[in-house]
Amino acid sequence: MGGGREFAISLDGVRDKNVMQLKKLNTVLFPVRYNDKYYADALASGDFTKLVTLLLSNSAYYSDICVGSIACRLEKKEGGAIRVYIMTLGVLAPYRGLGIGTRLLNHVLDLCLKQNIQEIYLHVQTNNDDAINFYKKFGFEITETIKNYYTNIDPPDCFVLTKLITTSQANK
Repeated sequence: MGGGREFAISLDGVRDKNVMQLKKLNTVLFPVRYNDKYYADALASGDFTKLVTLLLSNSAYYSDICVGSIACRLEKKEGGAIRVYIMTLGVLAPYRGLGIGTRLLNHVLDLCLKQNIQEIYLHVQTNNDDAINFYKKFGFEITETIKNYYTNIDPPDCFVLTKLITTSQANK
């Protein structure tokens, strides 16, 4: 992001009027096509789903570009406790390494802590070492392997990564 440019990161809620931005990002970022239920769940999760807008500026102009997102679903467990499922978290390749993914995940972990949600989990393709290592830095652990989870992508297997959140270690 050099060249005399400065930038700021803005986390914006996903609503009916901007859900197309999430759809476009997902088309570029992920090998899976998401159905209407995914987008309904994303919209229903409120603050647990965010778009990242990068606000760029230099001496000549200002512009903004949507460069990433996190989309979650809130799930009720037996006994009534809520857990968070991270459906997707992604940042466009040219904007990786700027702390955007970290900011998105910390946002959701902070919400979990504030709302006393003690479990958060996701699925990751077994060959996605970058994602696995990213989540492990935040205390997620591989808790399960599911064979043939994905269709039409190779490998079809995934890991379930889970983090149990306590008030003393939300962002560790």
